[in-house]
Amino acid sequence: MDTNLTLLNTVGVGDLVLLDPLTEDTLVQNLEERFRHNEIYTYIGNVVISVNPYQPLPIYSEEMVEQYKNCNFFAVKPHIYAIADDAYRSLRDQDKDQCVLITGESGAGKTEASKLVMSYVAAVCGKGEQVNRVKEQLLQSNPVLEAFGNAKTIRNDNSSRFGKYMDIEFDFKGDPLGGVISNYLLEKSRVVHHVKSERNFHIFYQILSGGSDQLLKQLKLERDCSVYSYLNREAPSLQGVDDAANFRAIQDAMKAIGFSSAEVTAVLEVTAVVLKLGNVQLSEQFQASGAESCGVKNEQVLREICQLIRLDETVLEHALCSRTVETHQEKMVTTLRVSQGYYARDALAKNIYNRLFNWLVNRINESIKVKTTERKKVMGVLDIYGFEIFQKNSFEQFIINYCNEKLQQIFILLTLKEEQEEYIREGIAWTPVDFFDNSVICNLIEDNTGGILAMLNEECLRPGQVNEATFLAKLNQVFKDHQRYESRVTQNAKHIMDASMLTDCFRIHHYAGKVTYNVTGFIEKNNDLLYRDLSQAMWKAKHELLRTLFPEGDPEKASLKRPPTAGFQFKASVATLMKNLYSKKPNYIRCIKPNDTKAPAVFTDALVRTQVRYLGLLENVRVRRAGYAYRQGYGPCLERYKMLSKETWPHWNGSARNGVQALLDSLPIDPKELAYGHTKIFIRTPAQLFNLEDRRQRRVEELAALIQATYRAWKCRMHYQKMRKSQILISAWYRGHAQKNKYSKMKMAALLIQAYVRGWK
Repeated sequence: MDTNLTLLNTVGVGDLVLLDPLTEDTLVQNLEERFRHNEIYTYIGNVVISVNPYQPLPIYSEEMVEQYKNCNFFAVKPHIYAIADDAYRSLRDQDKDQCVLITGESGAGKTEASKLVMSYVAAVCGKGEQVNRVKEQLLQSNPVLEAFGNAKTIRNDNSSRFGKYMDIEFDFKGDPLGGVISNYLLEKSRVVHHVKSERNFHIFYQILSGGSDQLLKQLKLERDCSVYSYLNREAPSLQGVDDAANFRAIQDAMKAIGFSSAEVTAVLEVTAVVLKLGNVQLSEQFQASGAESCGVKNEQVLREICQLIRLDETVLEHALCSRTVETHQEKMVTTLRVSQGYYARDALAKNIYNRLFNWLVNRINESIKVKTTERKKVMGVLDIYGFEIFQKNSFEQFIINYCNEKLQQIFILLTLKEEQEEYIREGIAWTPVDFFDNSVICNLIEDNTGGILAMLNEECLRPGQVNEATFLAKLNQVFKDHQRYESRVTQNAKHIMDASMLTDCFRIHHYAGKVTYNVTGFIEKNNDLLYRDLSQAMWKAKHELLRTLFPEGDPEKASLKRPPTAGFQFKASVATLMKNLYSKKPNYIRCIKPNDTKAPAVFTDALVRTQVRYLGLLENVRVRRAGYAYRQGYGPCLERYKMLSKETWPHWNGSARNGVQALLDSLPIDPKELAYGHTKIFIRTPAQLFNLEDRRQRRVEELAALIQATYRAWKCRMHYQKMRKSQILISAWYRGHAQKNKYSKMKMAALLIQAYVRGWK
């Protein structure tokens, strides 16, 4: 890959591959120096590091798009547009399918980065009515999915609570044809619970703020957020965010994508049902036998929900307050206690919302999918949750961090693969690079026979016989000697005491650090069970959309087969994602959060340093160097440095490779520092590159002085010649003028004589 040395002349070092010396300290200091000057993008070779500025910057204008369009990746300042342009041109001109992998923790700017990539590609690809329609639909999918899938968290006001991968498909000319969106693990638990200072999903607040009085009446909603139990009363609004305006934008976006008015109304009705379910209150009741059961306390809320979905109230109340257990031999109905009733209510709310979100993704895909069978070029954009370490980490964090382990694995392997393939192409001996292979962690989690997920699934198959305590005990026994696993029991066995490790926790040494997981709720969340009575009740509703969300509620299609667990489904979807990514050329954007307060111009060293370790940036630089820090095509290299040798300056008539070799042979450089590939020159250390740059700079100054002196001499000579020529012209004019005067006097005398003669006659 050709590298332009203008990157050395930016603030700090624009490409960390050229950082010298290379340490964690110098790497973080370089990022901070650039951040202080609003240089938020830095390269590691062709990897872009993006530091969230938490403020608008004037670097995304139409003029900036034109500057990066069809540019040399390293010929301009580091920018996210450069990687988007490089990926798009590789897809368009070289027919190579691409993927852009965007990673980083919550609040680092991943969602914004994905939108910038998509908007850039939309700006530089073809025009025309059909193409513009496709581009508009692709871009408008973002605000819809953000409304239903994003929320305010402690770390981020617009945090993606799901993973998204979009394949954008192009024709042979590079014009967009459509796309396909895949979503991963929506954080549906947020529907019923979120911590202090966080919010539920944006759409709930947007409806209440932006819906007209008529719409709210139709949805049987009140405008006051504090009325609803599922909405956090402490954070109903976001500073600088207009929920009402965003709601109008969502409606426009759905219309642009192709949603009908009836579909939009149906989506809003189902959303309202979820919100109102949180207000269903249950009370204790006692049967004649004395057994405890529950019933709905506030009939009005239940009635309004059933009116929205057109369902008999008794059907929904029965489903919320009882459970039918059915086997091949018998069917038994049991009443639920109040706590079990609330569990059923919340499970229903979570399932409705999760299925509605999946329906939205599928509906968007119907609109943006490619309608032609011709061969397509594909660019994938992955925006997925970053590595998470909270004070309390549960099943969700375990699954998310497993996904990040897989992404780290593909990042290291593909980076190494790309580096090694370049060395092989160029005929350069490959230098082995030491790096941490996290496959041991991936296997700990995903091994089909003895991994944590497989053991969790086994425990879920034995309801009533196990709980989280027996699950943890089994983990402790199986992994007691595993180097990447810890628990209170295994620590005590090793005489290691840690007060932070509770008896109901285990710890994994991830590539990004140690994370302690509390097993409470693991089995319940992995089972992800919804009582069959609730599915059947939803299927009985006359609301067309809601009914389609629960096909298993149809008695004719009912199955006693146990549905796959959440962990099993997620593992399968991650495997599909990895297969997809491995089939494409990867492009990386590594996002970093500079501070925890979302404040502009604040750079917290310790926080950034932790993320640098999470993302493996130092290791990435070492892999990218792989023995040679710098490589460049012979032609550009000769053009840049030919003035350093008399043999190549001012002209070289041979091949570019021979010219570079003649040039470097004439300089005092250790031959061990150089390697000549088939098309590129490789230089081992940045010090030698800087030495070349210093020599070039001095030589440029000498040549500039020589040019200036030559120009001044030429200018003086021209001035002298002009003066001399002017003097000659003046002299000639004077002589001509004098001769002319003499002639005029003679002519005048002749005329006078002629007049005198005529007068005499």
